[in-house]
Amino acid sequence: MTTPRRAPDPYYGQGSGANLADILERVLDKGIVIAGDIRINLLDIELLTIKLRLIVASVDKAKEMGIDWWETDPALSSRARRDELARENAELRERLARLEELEPRRAEEEAT
Repeated sequence: MTTPRRAPDPYYGQGSGANLADILERVLDKGIVIAGDIRINLLDIELLTIKLRLIVASVDKAKEMGIDWWETDPALSSRARRDELARENAELRERLARLEELEPRRAEEEAT
């Protein structure tokens, strides 16, 4: 009778004390960039190019690197949404004021 073979233990190498949380903390603290390009050619004619850039970092590290697009995107930030609405409101008020200035002139032109 043969005994079933046991699967080999996974190899952890030196310093196997690092767990997923430690690795994630280290990656978020330092940041990591993954870059790649995909090109589709047909008979030496480039049909499509896709450039992929992925940055994995903590919010603090991203801000330190000058990346803060989420703060100005109205879909992601309530402050940006308020700012966008305030800007749009100011533009509409300005347009309305210009239209109201034109209205008395039209009334005068039609009267003469």
